Amino acid sequence: MKLTVLGYYGGYPFQNKGTSGYLIQSDGFNLLLDCGSGVLMSLENQIDPLKLNAVVLSHYHADHIADVGVLQYYWQLHDERYKTSILPIYGHTLDKFNFDRLDWPNSTKKVGFEENQNKKVGPFELSFIKTVHPVPAFAIRIKEISTGKTIVYTADTRYFAGLINFTKDADLLIADTNFFSDKTGPIWHMTSTEVGQLAKNADVNELMISHLPQSNKLDELKKQTEQAAGDKIKVILPTVGERIEIS
Repeated sequence: MKLTVLGYYGGYPFQNKGTSGYLIQSDGFNLLLDCGSGVLMSLENQIDPLKLNAVVLSHYHADHIADVGVLQYYWQLHDERYKTSILPIYGHTLDKFNFDRLDWPNSTKKVGFEENQNKKVGPFELSFIKTVHPVPAFAIRIKEISTGKTIVYTADTRYFAGLINFTKDADLLIADTNFFSDKTGPIWHMTSTEVGQLAKNADVNELMISHLPQSNKLDELKKQTEQAAGDKIKVILPTVGERIEIS
């Protein structure tokens, strides 16, 4: 299983780097995890977007779905198809307006998911847990069926105890790390310290911080996360185009 970073900022693109989006590949199957602003252009540097086999969306905030519309146009305006004739887009059903928009003529079709439900998507098994966010949002656990290797994506959330069991023993945790450790007051995303502690408590193998702030001090954000995670967990500060092999 291989993961490629397509975008990692929260809120809006910054310095030619996009918001949330990740390409996950296994056995010739291409799964797009979130589709934020700038993700389609990054995807084109990796594969022909018509080679996607499925898309899964954590929630419907713009920085996670901004490029869904142009991806739908891309499919609609190209006649060539590979293994997939109509691209399935998996999304939660708690927001009917945005869920219905995942249907697009001759290009994409909506597929609903719910909390505590498993979905087989190509070589993967996906499971979901509702996070704590102003709109319905879901963390997603992606297991490669043939190997049992797992990626857990927190999506957008503030810290809550249920994340520990959901994340337990993940080979790679991609975590919402939107704030430095000194952030105070009500927040809807996690701090560096919370993310590091989550990774430590869940005994994950590697941790990628993501949904990052538009800051020139991201090395400090990584350092804070490492201090909370401990020496045993590798902490990754992502770059667009970075590939991680999970084997």
